[in-house]
Amino acid sequence: MRRDVSAEDSGRIGAAAYPMEPGTSLTGILNMVKGLTASSLAAALAVASLAGASGQPSPACAASPKKSTASGAEAPAIEARTAGLKPRPSRLNPNGAGANDLGEQAGNQTGAARPPSDAEIAARAKILLEHQHSNDEALEQYERVEHHVDRTGGTTPRVLDDKTYRVVPTGTGTMKLLLKDGDRPVDPEEYRKQLVAWKELLELMLKPEDSRTKSAYAKWQKRKDDRKELLDATGAAFLTTWDAQQSCNGRLCDVYDIQPNPNFHPHSLVQDILTRVTAKIWVDRDANQLVHGEAHVTRDISFGGGILGKLYRGGVFFMQQEEVAPGVWLPTRYQYDFTARKFLFTSEQHQYVEAREYRRIGPPKQALALAQAELASGKAPYGDP
Repeated sequence: MRRDVSAEDSGRIGAAAYPMEPGTSLTGILNMVKGLTASSLAAALAVASLAGASGQPSPACAASPKKSTASGAEAPAIEARTAGLKPRPSRLNPNGAGANDLGEQAGNQTGAARPPSDAEIAARAKILLEHQHSNDEALEQYERVEHHVDRTGGTTPRVLDDKTYRVVPTGTGTMKLLLKDGDRPVDPEEYRKQLVAWKELLELMLKPEDSRTKSAYAKWQKRKDDRKELLDATGAAFLTTWDAQQSCNGRLCDVYDIQPNPNFHPHSLVQDILTRVTAKIWVDRDANQLVHGEAHVTRDISFGGGILGKLYRGGVFFMQQEEVAPGVWLPTRYQYDFTARKFLFTSEQHQYVEAREYRRIGPPKQALALAQAELASGKAPYGDP
């Protein structure tokens, strides 16, 4: 479905004030926007905004999506009313459209629990931040299997692409090794070629004086710095309201509504994106870890003054994570539904990613030993690819 692109641009002010930096690709920024529900950014929404709620009143606002697709959808209606940190019924229907794809979701109200005080919120936010930093560090040394499904929108979606990957760390990011295309396993010889490519990349990452290695680590550091900027900015960018206690994926959680702070003034494109998003998060009450997050794009996000592209309002992003090792919580599902334009071409993206079989394989030196052993044995760790 093609959306008419009008001259009106609700996101032009932010985009004009913060044009894309040289060397920044539209695809890279769109991936950053998709990362709104990735572990690190979801934690930023959860953690820093909770800290920002301490000691100040917050408007009790909730976004109630009518659809889980962004196909020509208007932004979710947002109803604001004045309230403090007090319990109130959730207005987000987690069992509505789109929730079935996410398995068991939040929504089992546990009654009128005592709302946390400002001091309790601040204390929990600090611990949650420490946990998420630890999770992010751990993720860099874990491999996993990811199932990627792209589909059409609407009430009867059709699968467009279905692939299963083994995602392995490289020291400066990850590499995807194709395991299956639909139900068809990858040819063993082709899989071996992918293993060789991973091994060679790890060998390169262990040569610090190589210019390619320096460039890769510089780009990786830039991505980490961008993530840190986002995390640091969320404390001022959002206002948070405690909503209720609910059961989510079998865990008792505190639920928080997160809304843009009207007094926040962004200083970059990355920060400006935060002013165009609302979110709702479920935080495990005992483990103090993020269990589930939902983000909604409420205003168009333009790139390069709207010339290079735009992410339209109405986009919806989901994520959930689970404990994969004692004290380590990592993402197990992402879902993206949005409409975007690149130059003159408008397209929709409806994708979900399921992650499983997490296994810690360590930094590049240890990972290299594993890759070499696998090549020597001729056996894949997940059976016949």
